[in-house]
Amino acid sequence: MRTLTDPIGRSFKVLRVSLLDRCNFACTYCVCEDGITSAIARPVVLSSGELIDLIGRLHDVLHLQTIRLTGGEPLLYPDLPKLITGIRQLGIHDIKMTTNGFLLTKKVTSLQEAGLRSINVSLDALSETSFFRVTKRAGVKQVIEGIIAAKKIGLEVKINTVIMAGENDKEILPLLDFAFRHGIKIRFLELMGMGHLFGDTDSKFFSRQAMLERISSFYAIDEQAKKYGDTATYWNTACGHSFGIIANESHPFCADCNRLRLDAQGNIYGCLSSNTPIPLREVSSQKGFETSLYAALGQKQMQFSGSEISMLTIGG
Repeated sequence: MRTLTDPIGRSFKVLRVSLLDRCNFACTYCVCEDGITSAIARPVVLSSGELIDLIGRLHDVLHLQTIRLTGGEPLLYPDLPKLITGIRQLGIHDIKMTTNGFLLTKKVTSLQEAGLRSINVSLDALSETSFFRVTKRAGVKQVIEGIIAAKKIGLEVKINTVIMAGENDKEILPLLDFAFRHGIKIRFLELMGMGHLFGDTDSKFFSRQAMLERISSFYAIDEQAKKYGDTATYWNTACGHSFGIIANESHPFCADCNRLRLDAQGNIYGCLSSNTPIPLREVSSQKGFETSLYAALGQKQMQFSGSEISMLTIGG
């Protein structure tokens, strides 16, 4: 097939795989109150063998560089070490995961041994009160223990924090201090209009500018040049640390997006803002497979506009 690029040179080099649309948390930016029960109860659809086969077919065409495993919550997936080993055997060695970290302590060693290189942990607060307000679950100490355990065995660890006005914006400076003390990269995220928040983020939206004003009141900061394909822009502090902000709403980074998303049902999405899943699981012919990838590439937009599809489904 011809080179899979769009008119401005975008292609797919990073595959985000949503292993299941189920989670043991119920974060307010991910599911609404009415969706909590279904978020916990949904079954696994694709086996590790089916996922390895799909990822292998995608890799044959796209020559993928990175796989990021997401959810829902990927640590709930029953065959996670087997899946990671299988992906590595395809010749893809940059395997990463985004997790809420609640089950990380007991599982992190087996995941590293299987070939996992890097973990992003969603940590939206350090105080139990704020943590519960966002996640609807207790357990911040357990998540922190998982972060420390992953760092201790040598995995690359990053913290992701979605900042919401009136919910956890007062956690910005404590989280920065925690990350700096433990030598962990941290990125703050603007709230995105996905799922139940599509078109309705104003009351909780806390902008990149507001984050920077909060941080610069305590730290002297200097912006770094953004790297091609990165989702975050980073700032250095005068004390020798750095932090990032992912500002998909106020500062979109769509022009150099290289990500393809595979959901737990075997559908692909070329853009986080697309409401249209492209079925791939049952496509058997090579021509049909390539046609589906071109359709996904055609979904890419120049600016994030949100989607009615939940983060629980598409994995961020």
